[in-house]
Amino acid sequence: MMVGNQADVITAIPLVDLRAAHAQVAAEIQAGFDEVISTTAFIKGDVAAAFEREYAAFTGVAHCVGVANGTDALELALRAAEVPAGAEVIMPANTFVATAEAVVRAGARPAFADVDPDYLLLDPGALEAALSRQTGAVIPVHLFGQMAPMDAVAGAAGRGTVIIEDAAQAHGATQSDRPAGSFGLLAGVSFYPGKNLGAYGDAGAVLTESAEHARRVRLLGDHGSERRYEHVTIGFNSRLDALQAVVLRAKLRRLAADNLARRQAASHYAELLADLPEVLLPRTAPGNEHVWHLYTIRVPRRDHVLRCLHDERIGAAIHYPVPVHLQPAFRHLGYGPGDFPVAEAAATQLLSLPLYPQITPEQQARVASAVRRALG
Repeated sequence: MMVGNQADVITAIPLVDLRAAHAQVAAEIQAGFDEVISTTAFIKGDVAAAFEREYAAFTGVAHCVGVANGTDALELALRAAEVPAGAEVIMPANTFVATAEAVVRAGARPAFADVDPDYLLLDPGALEAALSRQTGAVIPVHLFGQMAPMDAVAGAAGRGTVIIEDAAQAHGATQSDRPAGSFGLLAGVSFYPGKNLGAYGDAGAVLTESAEHARRVRLLGDHGSERRYEHVTIGFNSRLDALQAVVLRAKLRRLAADNLARRQAASHYAELLADLPEVLLPRTAPGNEHVWHLYTIRVPRRDHVLRCLHDERIGAAIHYPVPVHLQPAFRHLGYGPGDFPVAEAAATQLLSLPLYPQITPEQQARVASAVRRALG
């Protein structure tokens, strides 16, 4: 119990510590900003092109096209793949709303499948059951830092079905030594600030092995133009700006080391929480190398536990409290409670604990102790 004003002097533990991440690269980023400002090449340019080459090499794909954000990345991937208007695009019910938004914006129709109970990744059997003559594509979501079972997903989807990876939470994750973003026809990536590789604002990218699909993405994201004032199709404005590319290049150089620190922190949480039978710890699927974008446990009385952690100034969070198929914006699709029981149950139990490369063992011990107290 806190006495007097002791609670006021206890340092908060954030869910993600962006200040600590910035401190590691501040000087490098400032130098890069100064160079961009001196040249006034703010949109695309040499710095953005350099990041595209470097991230393509990091992920083992031939082409990376920088765009404005992760939602645009998925939409552009769908458009570049020429998924027909009105076609169904199947995705897991347990994902961020942007996955479904991108489908709608591309003129297609979201369709959902349940996730497996162990890893909360797209269930290949549920995917196969959701397929129909209207299926135009499948978007497996690499959730919380590990990849969906891509070979099984491809087998369930069948030959000829377009697969577009949602790799927004899997920077550096691998499956059977193949990186996220290298399995599908295309992949969409987000560089939202809180990601493992985060910009200082919105940014994203599309990955692909196909030179033609990369060309289409770049064309569509630059007003349908490859030559100034010549517009061969209707596009829109979604480009990576040079200042964000400076940030991403600096952080990319440290991403492998940061992901290793995340794995070490995740292992430490597993040790600290192992004796709590009420807590279902996250697991890594066979063949996956997890990069722990989030450390998400499942607990009873989740909202009570969350309030207790907040009372102790611990920045826990919920990902995601309402599955996409139950969101009011998608009510017209006709889904209802009980359609995807695994995803719906997880939505009432999931709790994300603070995790970032700079978190200390002492901070983690404090978080684990708070979880223990909250569970009584």
